Amino acid sequence: MRHLMRRGLVVVVVVASVVWARSVGGHCDALDGPVILEAKAAMEKGDVTPVLKWVRAEDEKAIREGFAKAVKVRGLGEEARAVADEHFFETLVRLHRAGEGEAFSGLKPAGHVDPGIAAADKALKDGSADRLAAELGSAVAAGLRERFERVAAAKALADESVEAGRAYVAAYVEYIHFAERVRELTSSPAGEHHPMHAESR
Repeated sequence: MRHLMRRGLVVVVVVASVVWARSVGGHCDALDGPVILEAKAAMEKGDVTPVLKWVRAEDEKAIREGFAKAVKVRGLGEEARAVADEHFFETLVRLHRAGEGEAFSGLKPAGHVDPGIAAADKALKDGSADRLAAELGSAVAAGLRERFERVAAAKALADESVEAGRAYVAAYVEYIHFAERVRELTSSPAGEHHPMHAESR
């Protein structure tokens, strides 16, 4: 039981770290990311409802209006369709990222989704986190051991010179900050600080 709890903790830490380090929602602005893939399907069906979950309630009106305009313009031809789709995708992603407290810097080409995020999405699609948990658990353990071994080795030489002492401090700070981030990320319930969740409380 303790082993399973520890593994679950590791998964939370790694997933949160990846998202934090790469700027939250980093794959949502990619053309093959979940937001735009769902938006494309919504356009084909002519139903905006499935994409509304990606934005805050306060932004729903803007998305509905943008969708209606895009659908109307799409009927003017292929070129108009492409322009209408791109404009709607940009509006949707911009408002989605605003809800996360992140800036929007434009749509990214397909194929730019981080491998770690892609693996997390695949696990969700497959209905099991077991393989992902094992892979991420190994990655976190390796990262912790590497930092520990580096600081331990530097500590043994720390008193030999000022330079050696500084090398130890640098390794120590990196090691401690790693442990600190792990603790911070696992001490709060999932989603506690997510801007888009604030309105539901």
